[in-house]
Amino acid sequence: MYPRPIQKLIEEFSKFPTVGVRTATRFALYTTKMDNKEIKKLIEAIISAKKETKICASCFSLFEPNKEQTLCNICLNNKRNKSLLCIVEKESDLLAIENTNTYNGLYFILGGTLSPMRKSSIGNIRIKELLEKLNNKEIKEVIIATNFTSEGEATALYLEKQIKKYPVNITRLARGLPKGSELEYIDEETISSAITGRK
Repeated sequence: MYPRPIQKLIEEFSKFPTVGVRTATRFALYTTKMDNKEIKKLIEAIISAKKETKICASCFSLFEPNKEQTLCNICLNNKRNKSLLCIVEKESDLLAIENTNTYNGLYFILGGTLSPMRKSSIGNIRIKELLEKLNNKEIKEVIIATNFTSEGEATALYLEKQIKKYPVNITRLARGLPKGSELEYIDEETISSAITGRK
């Protein structure tokens, strides 16, 4: 058993997504070896990331605002196709798609997924905000770009049922993506093909 302060640090790192106890332990032990200067830089970077970023009022992505800016640069860009809306699970999925330079529409970040086993997990996603957004008559096509995991698939099915009530075309990424995969770990060419071949 590690000393109590180390154990506490492991517990905190374990709260990070996809970080198990082993990885959290490595992080905790590594931080104890950092000198005070490095620790200070790490703490300052965390505080700065928290204080100097905002969540976009439209797509819910993180961005660094100018003055009273409430929308990110993607949502503010008049050259984007406002009739296209791509729904993703998290920021890293948005970046994975954006880096392909294939998609020129807008985004919506759900903020989570549904569990196939728990109906209560509906609270994990921004469904109310999404449906409010679909009242915008400009949106003609909704691309459901959830990951090809069991949670992503359950979320996609639920979204399809909800979105069918609106006069929009619903498409999904093409099936060239491997089952169980997450967008942030897939190469840009494969994602680009999946966007282009959406059905």
